[in-house]
Amino acid sequence: MSYRRRSRPSRRTSGKNSRRALWLLIAFFLFALVLFIHTRCSSTTDDEGRGKLHIKGTRPELDVQLLSVNPYSRPGIQVDHIDGIVIHYTANPGASAQANRNYFEQLASSKTTKASSNFIVGLDGEIIQCIPTWEIAYASNERNGDTVSIECCHPDETGHFEDATYRSLVQLTGWLCIKYGLSADKVIRHYDVTGKNCPKYFVENEEAWKAFRSDVAYALKHGE
Repeated sequence: MSYRRRSRPSRRTSGKNSRRALWLLIAFFLFALVLFIHTRCSSTTDDEGRGKLHIKGTRPELDVQLLSVNPYSRPGIQVDHIDGIVIHYTANPGASAQANRNYFEQLASSKTTKASSNFIVGLDGEIIQCIPTWEIAYASNERNGDTVSIECCHPDETGHFEDATYRSLVQLTGWLCIKYGLSADKVIRHYDVTGKNCPKYFVENEEAWKAFRSDVAYALKHGE
């Protein structure tokens, strides 16, 4: 009985295979490195996917619907200067910016309380201006006389803002800071004035508030 000797791969073929495997390993490593860098550059400072959105503080589109001058929501009192921007949440989940604006308007006839805001940012990112920035709004207690107030709509009880709301809020806040020569540390919460849990999500999630301020700082640095 005869046996056929099995042919062994030559050293040249073996060397080629080794080099090919090495190049494949290097290519895979480079791909993984590029993917890692891209992921890190796209990451944000909090778990909400926010904090480095690179939104510019250019003038946003405003739907100007000024309230009628009245003692309950638009007293018509002019301010001497603006020294801060105050962020609020509406505390009525699911309500639209238009509904909140209409509520402020009807206070002139219902006379049930004094309340208003210079701006309201809606669930879809729309911005309604209710009161000129050079007039007092009934929103921030003892800071009414030197601040601009922004109310934000929210979909549920957590007070967390929709992405469209958040983006418009950053752009509007950045633009107002530029307009009045303010830095990002002049942007405060209603909570910082009175201790009220407003805006709720930014009070209960300090990292989200820091991320928001970081976005505002970028916006005013790259705005107009």
